[in-house]
Amino acid sequence: MRAEAGAETDAEVIEASLREPERFADLYDRHHQTIHRYLARRLGRDEADDLMAETFLIAFRQRDRYDLTCANARPWLYGIATHLVGRHHRAEDRFWRLIARTGVDPAIESPSERVTERVTAQGMRRELAAALARLPRGQRDVLLLTAAGGLSAEEIASALGVAKGTVHSRLNRARKKTRDALGGTDPRVVGEGVHP
Repeated sequence: MRAEAGAETDAEVIEASLREPERFADLYDRHHQTIHRYLARRLGRDEADDLMAETFLIAFRQRDRYDLTCANARPWLYGIATHLVGRHHRAEDRFWRLIARTGVDPAIESPSERVTERVTAQGMRRELAAALARLPRGQRDVLLLTAAGGLSAEEIASALGVAKGTVHSRLNRARKKTRDALGGTDPRVVGEGVHP
């Protein structure tokens, strides 16, 4: 997170929390919504609540090992969250198979969703979820950190502890496999409701 004039960076907040543990709440306030959204997209809302709390608990306990040269803690938090998702991979696989079977994405469904968008998205959601369920875990992680987390290749590399080239390779393979599974259709242009 870039600091506005006079605002502290995430690294400064973490460093201050080593002396004043309550300061860690500032980091939570800055990032809990994006981490929760990412986890909800991976495992559903029920699991996301628990894993978000666990993500920040782990981050709090490991804050003394945080690399203070990294001003933005978002990739670090996404990395912790992604590792927790990996430990809950069976639940994630069930989640994607459920969407593939039913066509309903519990992480984004709402009563106010526009009917036309739902009809378009509904037709592809099952196929997209099935394609995501078939991706190898590393490719799925990179694809979802890009699409749902909005992270750059550098941030994903930092979050997962892999080389930037590995991120690009996994992302290209995941996109190709997903497009192929959707008959050549790019899910990014179909409608907001079908994005992973």
